Amino acid sequence: MASKQSLLVLAAVAACLLLLPAASVATDVDYCSRGKKYPVKVSGVEIVPDPVQPGKPATFKISASTDKTIQKGKLVIDVKYFFFYVHSETRDICGETTCPATGSFMLSHEQTLPSFTPPGSYTITMKIVGDDNEELSCISFGFSIGFLASS
Repeated sequence: MASKQSLLVLAAVAACLLLLPAASVATDVDYCSRGKKYPVKVSGVEIVPDPVQPGKPATFKISASTDKTIQKGKLVIDVKYFFFYVHSETRDICGETTCPATGSFMLSHEQTLPSFTPPGSYTITMKIVGDDNEELSCISFGFSIGFLASS
């Protein structure tokens, strides 16, 4: 039978674990073409905060690596809400990471969604296209938009 002292220690440890901030969870990523060997490999996506809150800034961090040197290029981003395309944009890759990019690098994009954005599940498809229109990578991942957070 456990002593009162050991039970108190276990209770204190459990209370401390509950007070720790939640660790950010990496989002699952799928490549657009499963058999294709993309020059840019994506190792993970982190979304902060998760779920995303309408009207509040959200940061999407994509960890990637490549053997190529990327001097310039673009990110082509398409967003779907269930099966409906709701947003599309093209960004300069050097505005989202330091160029030239080679080896391990991170693409970081911050966006504030309109406050009227409906809550639910969304899917992003992101293509990394080189300066010669070569598709360097294409990934898809899901994210959630929560209800409007109180100010």
